[in-house]
Formats: sequence, structure tokens, C-alpha cells
Amino acid sequence: EDYGASFTSAAAGGGVLLALLAAAVVATCNALSSAALAVRHPAAGGTYLYGRERLGDLPGYLAGWCFVVGKTASCAAMAMTAGAYLVPGQERLAAVAAVVVVTALNLSGVQRSARASTVIVSIVLAVLAGLVLAALVGAGGDGPGWSWRSLLEQRAAAGYDGVLQAAGLLFFAFAGYARVATLAEEVREPARVIPRAVVTALGVVLIAYVAVGVTTLGTLGASATAASSAPVAEAAAVLWGGQWAWVVRLAAGLAALGALLNLLLGISRTGLAMARGGHLPRALGVVAGPHAVPRVAELAVGCLVTVVVLLADLRGAIGFSSFGVLLYYAVTNASALTLRGDWRGAPWVPVLGGAGCLTLAASLPWASVAAGLAVVAIGLGWYRVRGRFGAGPGTGSA
Repeated sequence: EDYGASFTSAAAGGGVLLALLAAAVVATCNALSSAALAVRHPAAGGTYLYGRERLGDLPGYLAGWCFVVGKTASCAAMAMTAGAYLVPGQERLAAVAAVVVVTALNLSGVQRSARASTVIVSIVLAVLAGLVLAALVGAGGDGPGWSWRSLLEQRAAAGYDGVLQAAGLLFFAFAGYARVATLAEEVREPARVIPRAVVTALGVVLIAYVAVGVTTLGTLGASATAASSAPVAEAAAVLWGGQWAWVVRLAAGLAALGALLNLLLGISRTGLAMARGGHLPRALGVVAGPHAVPRVAELAVGCLVTVVVLLADLRGAIGFSSFGVLLYYAVTNASALTLRGDWRGAPWVPVLGGAGCLTLAASLPWASVAAGLAVVAIGLGWYRVRGRFGAGPGTGSA
């Protein structure tokens, strides 16, 4: 979120909280659509599965392709973020080490990964709560200090284009709330647990983002937030004093590791489902070991993310990832529209979610949009090649 705050403040100025609200509305619609679909289709694959079952083979494949490619960029961004906070000056080397460690943890089974995530989230939320509390009671340093008045004075400025672009970039930070849907085969009572987990996760994330966003902007101001590579850590230095800023840096590094852990889980399970469907090499669809883990898929994803870490640019990775994930959720909402009488929420939810995803995707920086469209074209080419040589849908192995 630290990097997201910097990028979105640069795009939206004082309108970054409005951008956060826009991203949250779209994310909420996506969460409700994902939850409704998970009840009907409690199997691994997430929207790749939903799209194939409810819209056809090609939409499902494109959703899975966009997810795998976009989330691979997300993994690289999270690994580099963790490296930048935990081992400054050796970011890429630390990022590679983080990918290796997290991949090894995921190979031990989703239950252990879930326990590790719970510990990390608890630590991070405790630190962020302390930061917000310090802002509310007016604690801290020699900086400008926190106040509602200073926050309101910053809200002006950016046009709608800047706010929408910032919302699209912010969506990068929202996209993990439905990860459990891609792990459905490894969840007990998925039809009951998954919808509750998706909605709860989104609610917690939204509250945390709003609280930290208000605190950071109110403490540093929009301009200083945009100029900083670690705005939340700088806000901590103002509120707690410089000697305690390392606590937030440690929490940020742990948060990035937790996000990386869950992202790698989601990609490997989507790869598993796509291999079973004949869209990726069959070896990725094999599960083994006492925890029924897709080991080949886990190792393949870990190796791919390592390569991206060594070559990628962090800022570009975030925009590219947002584009791919927004297209993925556009297919989610289109799939939810087909539920009709089975849809438990208001019927306008998937309509608003789908329209919002496409709008935010189109509003991203042109380089991210161009790269995303190029990757979609490559995916379509791969789809045609697989079909032409007899390796098309339905030939995958479970």
C-alpha cells in the first residue's frame, strides 16, 4: 500500500481518497459477485472456472490468462517491496530470497500458509492501529501534524481523469480479497466459508486502507505523499519520532511477504485449473504429497516470478497488474450476471462491477494499457495455437 499511496497521490493529488472510494465500490461489487459464484462452483480456479462454466471456454481462458500474467507482475512487485523495506540496498537479492522462502512454505500446504498469513496480518494491523491512534491523539514529532482541516485543504485539485487513474492503480492493493475462491478444493465447506471469507476480507481491508490513507495524507499532505517512496513510514517518523519509523518499515515488509504468499497460492491454483482444462501444460495440473499440493505449478510460478523480479520495473508492474486483474474481474461480473434467479444480491451489482472494471482499466496509464492489450493478444494467439494442434480444452489431466 505504501507504493500505491505514492503513485495514486501523484495521479490524483488531494482526490486520492475519492479514488480510494471508487476502487472500493468496484471491489465490493467484485467481491459479492465472486461470493455468489463460489457458492455455485466450489472448485479450484476462481473466475477461470466460473467463466468456462457460465460464459464459454474462451472467456474463462482469457480470465485465467489475465489473472496468471497480471498476478505474476503483482508477485514481483510485492517481493521487491518486501526487499526494499527489509534489506535496503539489496532489494532484488532480498526479493529473490523472499520468493524462494514463500514458495517453500506454500509447498507445505495451504493450511500452514493460512496460519502464517494470520500471524503476519495480526502484526501489521496492530502496527497500523498504533499509527492511526497516534494521529488521533495528536502525538508525534516536528512535522506538520495530523488534522481534519489539513486533510480537507488537500482534497481539491485533480480532474476526473486523475481520480480514475488513481483508482485503477489502487485496485492493485484490493485484489487479494477473493483469493480463497481460487483455493476452493482445499477449503472445508467451501459453499459456506468462501462467501463469508471474501466479504469479511474486503471489509477489513477497506477499513484499514481508509484509516491509513487519511492518516498519511493528513500528516504529510498530498504533495509530500506523492514524492515519497515510503509515505506511511515517513508519517510514522512524524507521529512517533524517527527512532520508531523502523517498526512501520518492518510491518510493511511483512505485509508484502503476506501478500506474496497469498498471490503465489492463487496463481498456482489457477494454473492447476487451466492445466486441467487443457490451456496450460498438463504437468501443472498434477497434485501430490500428503497435502495434495500442485507442486509443479508452485515451483513453476516461483521460478517465473523470480525471473520477473530480476528484470521488472516496480512502477510498471503495478499498472500492468491492475489492468490484468481488472479484466479478470470484468469476466467475474459477467459470469455473475448469468446467475439470474440464483443471484442473492441486487441484480445491479455485477452490472456496476463490470462497468467499473472496464472504466478503471481504460483509465490506467497508457503504457500499462498497451502492455496489457499486448499480453491479451499473446494469450489469444496461444489459445489458437493450442486448439490448432489438438491440445485444446478438455485434454488436461487432473
